[in-house]
Amino acid sequence: MSKESVYQLLHASSDDYVSGQDLSRSLGISRAAVWKAIESLRQDGYSIEARTGLGYRLTASPDLLAEREICRRLSPETVCPLLRCFETVDSTNSYLKREAIAGAPHGTVAVTNSQSSGRGRMTRSFQSPPGKGVYLSILLRPDLPPGELLGVTGMTAVAICNAVERSAGVRPGIKWTNDLVLNGKKICGILTELAVEGESGMTQSLVIGAGVNVLHMPEDFGPEVSQMATSLIQEGYTVSRPALAAAMIEELNRLANALGGDIAPWTAAYRRDCVNLGRQVRLLWEEQQTVAQAVDVDDQFGLVIRLPDGTERTVRTGEVSVRGLYGYAE
Repeated sequence: MSKESVYQLLHASSDDYVSGQDLSRSLGISRAAVWKAIESLRQDGYSIEARTGLGYRLTASPDLLAEREICRRLSPETVCPLLRCFETVDSTNSYLKREAIAGAPHGTVAVTNSQSSGRGRMTRSFQSPPGKGVYLSILLRPDLPPGELLGVTGMTAVAICNAVERSAGVRPGIKWTNDLVLNGKKICGILTELAVEGESGMTQSLVIGAGVNVLHMPEDFGPEVSQMATSLIQEGYTVSRPALAAAMIEELNRLANALGGDIAPWTAAYRRDCVNLGRQVRLLWEEQQTVAQAVDVDDQFGLVIRLPDGTERTVRTGEVSVRGLYGYAE
């Protein structure tokens, strides 16, 4: 508590020095406790200048996925959520699924510096090395049947595009269904997981997770993944990880408020950002590979394709490769 209180006073003072005596008097703690809190903040990576006769001044904050750093970057009208920050966890989605069973409330957020067992779609692993990305999940409890949540994965892609654009100044494209891409390579994976109450058939919990590659270099991905993945820093965009996490929280809360309502603005944004449209795609679909033209996204984020015989079908599941992306060039 002393460390957090000392941090808040130093941060509120901006460029001004705060004496140890003033900190001690304001917080009702000893000078020794003030010094201990200052040293602990320095160990966390904060740069705190000490000047005899003047006191202490906060000069720089670390790129730290900590509650204090994320919440102070939320807009004034956004209440800091029930936020659980970890140095490492198996998976933020797995953690929140366990917490959902234990009764964690709507809006609980988990964010971590690294994941030991990060998960993607179709049981794939998601590489989450420490200090490189933002790995974040939110627990929602919408009072809706699962059928009204079919578009949530597409909405999540739009929400994370919004967050990246706000934080880094660049808007990714969306490779159907839920990969975010920059310059033809993946920068973000999304995983949504739904639990249904057996008797009523209503949604029990919805966990939405997203991992954004921020500071990764090719060696952080491994030889296979490095051919298809990139990061914001590799593409020339610098972003604060806690600022990105705050933007993700705000955009996911906006998504939560839109569930059950008019999602037309979300599908319109998805169509605008979808890199598949107007391009030839290869589908691993109905146990065979099919080459087709992607022509539209429907109002539930299904991919409308035109087959070689001119007929149109809508794809809602399966794998889609876009010519020129992820090694599909033939």
